[in-house]
Amino acid sequence: MSFHSAAAQLVTLAAEGEEHGGNHDSISPLATGGGAFVILMLLLWITTRFNRDR
Repeated sequence: MSFHSAAAQLVTLAAEGEEHGGNHDSISPLATGGGAFVILMLLLWITTRFNRDR
């Protein structure tokens, strides 16, 4: 498989994916962002608990 044929197949695959919109209705951006924020705050809290010497 040459680079040209691989690139052509990837372009075809990407063009087919655009037909469906690409976004899933089941994924809520607010829930995803809120969940990531909560996880990061939890990790920050854990890090500060272990780093009491500063």
